[in-house]
Amino acid sequence: MKLLITGGAGFIGSNFIHYWLKKYPDDQITNLDSLTYAGNLENLKEHENDSNYKFIKGDICDPEVVNDLVRDCDLIVHFAAETHVDRSVMGSRDFIRTNVEGTMVLLEAAKNNNKKIHHVSTDEVFGDLNFEGKSFTEKTAYNPRNPYSASKAAADHLVRAYYHTHGLPITISNCSNNYGPYHFPEKMIPLFITNLLENKKVPIYGEGKNIRDWIHVDDHARGIDFIIQKGQVGQTYCLGGDSEITNIDLTKKILKIMGKDEDMIEYVKDRPGHDLRYAIDFSKAKKELGWNPKISLDEGLKQTIEWYENNQEWWKNIKSGEYQDYYKKQYGNN
Repeated sequence: MKLLITGGAGFIGSNFIHYWLKKYPDDQITNLDSLTYAGNLENLKEHENDSNYKFIKGDICDPEVVNDLVRDCDLIVHFAAETHVDRSVMGSRDFIRTNVEGTMVLLEAAKNNNKKIHHVSTDEVFGDLNFEGKSFTEKTAYNPRNPYSASKAAADHLVRAYYHTHGLPITISNCSNNYGPYHFPEKMIPLFITNLLENKKVPIYGEGKNIRDWIHVDDHARGIDFIIQKGQVGQTYCLGGDSEITNIDLTKKILKIMGKDEDMIEYVKDRPGHDLRYAIDFSKAKKELGWNPKISLDEGLKQTIEWYENNQEWWKNIKSGEYQDYYKKQYGNN
């Protein structure tokens, strides 16, 4: 099978490529990525000489590039997105362009070439939960509360519209917060780990009482695989890690594993529109697909911390901006 992966040089996309090529070594993958700030080909260095892996630097908003690649594939797995909430608060234009317009270009190409597409989304489209009770399900009404989640919600609606209007074969997954290797170090877990490795303090928004559910990126990749293999066309599946925890308690776990004291915590002004709680009910995926997360939060954090300890050149190059300079020389500024 030939897969087109969009955004495959990013955190989740690159881990999915590692997973897929290991499990399905005879399949062929084309990775389309524009290599914006979070796209890093170092994530996929071990595959750069593989005959069944090909990288294309290109913009998902370019219909000509996208249509040519879609025509030559059997399945599209759509990761490409701007993802960082804080960046969306500072400026939403790139989020609308990539997440909404880019998804529309991809859907048009899929429709014109009659290709199946799996669209990777987020639990943030559902908005906010209180501290008690229910979790997000596939039937939860959308209520995005920041520009990032609003752009992903719009993309989800477009994907479903193409299914209902054009009969396009689609599936969607909404996952909780991912963590693991190759995670861009502006996000919470890798930021805290790398800060502590540099003996710097870790910033906690507000009082740190916001709750998130965390899923290891390998469990997420497995979940997408299960949806591709067993999922019903037109359906959405929620993928969670069964690991709800407050930000402050998560921080204390990281500090304990790394042998650091709690005086390394620095409380900072809260994020505007900071959602209180996310929680995923993945019972549909468990019942219909036979999927459930395998990696506990404690185990996953230990593995992730060890990875960042052993791959300091990777994240130090990102923090210094050196990898961006390299890509500009290799691929130009476009």
